[in-house]
Amino acid sequence: MLNMKKITESYEMRVFTDTGEYFGDVEEIILAGNKISGWRVRATKSSFLNKILGSAKGVIVPHPLVKSIGDIMIISKTAIPNYSAVAGEEE
Repeated sequence: MLNMKKITESYEMRVFTDTGEYFGDVEEIILAGNKISGWRVRATKSSFLNKILGSAKGVIVPHPLVKSIGDIMIISKTAIPNYSAVAGEEE
């Protein structure tokens, strides 16, 4: 059975990766027409995202990387930015 939720119930929802790491909190939902295209996730002090990004405020997670939404949101680990690869290319 499909369980429906209002989109406003998703604000401030805690986001975890599929490996169980706390990723951050939903700050904003990005709509394209009448469909969700992405989620802006805020890096909180105790989040894994804050450890990776440092001073950045958060990231946008494309909706296809969201695996489940209920009391919490579960996203694919591939949504985690890989800054080590970017830093290696610049050198």
